[in-house]
Amino acid sequence: MTMTDPIADYLTRIRNALQAKKVRVDIPTSKVKKDLTRILKRHSLIEDYILIDDGKIGLIRILLKYTPQGRSVIDGLKRASRPGLRMYVGRDEIPRVQNNVGIAIISTSKGIITGTRARKLGVGGEVLCYIW
Repeated sequence: MTMTDPIADYLTRIRNALQAKKVRVDIPTSKVKKDLTRILKRHSLIEDYILIDDGKIGLIRILLKYTPQGRSVIDGLKRASRPGLRMYVGRDEIPRVQNNVGIAIISTSKGIITGTRARKLGVGGEVLCYIW
C-alpha cells in the first residue's frame, strides 16, 4: 500500500508512541525522515536514533525522551504543509512556533532545516511541520 503523506505518518507514529509512553518507535526510513530525526536529535527532543537495515527499505528506531517526572519532552507535533495544500513561505514570513519555544522545520534549497536557521541563511521554502 502506498502512503500519500509519509511525513504525517512519521509525526503520527511519534505522537502515538509518546501518548502510550513507549520508550522507542520504529519508522520506515526515507531521506526526509532521516533529516527530520537528525533535527529532533540536534534540538534534544529525542534521546537518540538508530538506523536499522532490514534488507528492504530500512527502519529508523527513535528512542524517545521523557523528563524525570515522566512527561514527554515533546509537547506537540503538527503537520503544516500537506499534499493537498502546500504551504510555502518567503524568508521574511518564516513562522515562529509557540513564541520561539518550538521549532518550524522547513524544506529549502539548502536542505531540510529549522526556521531559525532558514532566517539566518535568508531562505524560504515549504513549511513541513511544527514541533514544540
